[in-house]
Amino acid sequence: MWHAPLFQLAKCVHLTEVYHFHDMIEMLVNCGYKKGTTLFGYGYDFRQSNRVGNSMETAYEASGKRKVNIITHSMGGLLVSCFMSLYKDVFSMFVNKWICIGCPFQGAPGCINDSILTGLQFVEGFENYFFVSRWTMHQLLLECPSIYEMLPNPAFKWERDPQIQVWRKQSNDDDTSIQAESYGLLESISLFEEALKNNEASKSLLFPNISFRPLPLVRIILTQTSLLQLTYGGNAIPLPFNMSILKWATETRKILNDVQLPEGVSFYNIYGTSCDTPFDVCYGSETSPVDELSEVCHVTPQYSYVDGDGTVPAESAKADGYAAVERVGIPGEHRALLRDDKVFQLIKKWLGIEQNVSKRSRTVKVMDSHVYI
Repeated sequence: MWHAPLFQLAKCVHLTEVYHFHDMIEMLVNCGYKKGTTLFGYGYDFRQSNRVGNSMETAYEASGKRKVNIITHSMGGLLVSCFMSLYKDVFSMFVNKWICIGCPFQGAPGCINDSILTGLQFVEGFENYFFVSRWTMHQLLLECPSIYEMLPNPAFKWERDPQIQVWRKQSNDDDTSIQAESYGLLESISLFEEALKNNEASKSLLFPNISFRPLPLVRIILTQTSLLQLTYGGNAIPLPFNMSILKWATETRKILNDVQLPEGVSFYNIYGTSCDTPFDVCYGSETSPVDELSEVCHVTPQYSYVDGDGTVPAESAKADGYAAVERVGIPGEHRALLRDDKVFQLIKKWLGIEQNVSKRSRTVKVMDSHVYI
């Protein structure tokens, strides 16, 4: 949850890593769109499943019953894909064009696998203070259906299947050896179960009610405290790999694998390239192996990389499965694509925005209403 003064600070100083859509909104407003009339934002809880209810009608009605154009970023593309599959007739009725940016259509192997095992650090540097810590995020993500839904798709024909590798001591009688264990797309589930079977929820000893990352001075204090085990009724709260959520996510993946683009809807895909993007993950090393798989959760991961936007491999992001009008790779980082001039130029082109600029006047023609997700 955001603390209001911190949110206002992020907005005022324009912290790009936490105020993602600001530049795109400004660009669209400058092109003639009006907030609440022809420009709408659809906020959603990233922790929840990508299976959502009907949310298009408000924008459709407010725009005078004109079909809307949708721009999605990242998980927003999965959310729209699920919506399109579950409410195909509604989608066809309300939507004219869909522009997708940086969507993990087939998953984000390196980032998601590691998120489940050790957590996630969104950003580095000063802007990191506006996010929860890696370990706190780890505890949160284990209960997020959306994370399980972004695991690498085992039905997709990867150029090379993503792997998780663990260097581990193996003891047999008096003989001890060190071996690298590899886990593929399906075998990784057993790793998640074993590594997290004794995981328990915990929180910092200080400031137990703070749900946002504290300011620097406070953070220094927190990093020097121990963790306090959370209990309920005197019992520790277990937080293992959640097989019930995995079952739900498996059904979501089936929906995503079967979805089809309705006739009359134009689809455009922008995916990020030229950034080292985690694909395989390795824990431990030949010189520093782990004894038990539970230790993996406290080991710094080592990645092997592929081309992508730093979060989503290009291989996954461009494998939408739809008959795209255009599919374009843009060099750029996952969130930076939302403020990239080349991306803006493509959006203007695809939305059919006509601009005539003269010394005295500037005329802008907006074709349809627009929703960003």
